[in-house]
Amino acid sequence: MDEAGTRLVLIPSYNTGTKLAETVRGAIGQWQPVFLVIDGSTDGSAGHVTPHPDLHLIRRSANGGKGAAVLDGLRAAATQGFTHALVMDADGQHPAEAIPQFMALSAAYPEAMILGVPLFDAAAPRARVLGRRISNVIVRWLTGAKIGDALFGFRVYPLAPLRAIMEASPHMRRYDFDAEAVVRLSWCGVPAFNQPVSVRYFRADEGGISHFRYGRDNFLLARMYARLAVARVARCFRPSRH
Repeated sequence: MDEAGTRLVLIPSYNTGTKLAETVRGAIGQWQPVFLVIDGSTDGSAGHVTPHPDLHLIRRSANGGKGAAVLDGLRAAATQGFTHALVMDADGQHPAEAIPQFMALSAAYPEAMILGVPLFDAAAPRARVLGRRISNVIVRWLTGAKIGDALFGFRVYPLAPLRAIMEASPHMRRYDFDAEAVVRLSWCGVPAFNQPVSVRYFRADEGGISHFRYGRDNFLLARMYARLAVARVARCFRPSRH
């Protein structure tokens, strides 16, 4: 494979409705191949995706969460020799036109994770924006790194280190995947490159679908941050190796 051929777009999807076909079409138009992981969807959205020679479809029999879908995609990509994966959401919020720029940055900094930093418009829910600011403060404390945004899912990951930490952990399978991936990759010495990118929130009448539940998912994040805080303190007392 040449440098471009070592990178793919990975889209995990669960019941994303009509936006899925639009997202896949936009991604294919910007980069090939695209791996689409259907995470136990029950809404028939995958049936509206137009087949393409460079679209690889992976179906999970049951919904396991974003992280679980990403891990299945990473495993499949690794068997084909890919080294980096640009992960993007299936709900149309992430701009496909930014894919080539992010892939170029990944080629320039292959050891780094290229993290999208969202540029919100007026449609962004205020509670979500404020909540992620809190997450960003916590993640910067946990890592000591200049992380632009801990939760935004438009990013390029070096495949091998991400897969390794996921295979070694029972966590990082659901909504908490994005933040914990940044923390654990930082702890492994993977640097972060922050790149601003637009994000769009769609209304329900525009086909927008959100599976975020404020109580459930904020509790999941809080529990994850508490677990990582304990791990960070333990790292401080771990004997150094010479």
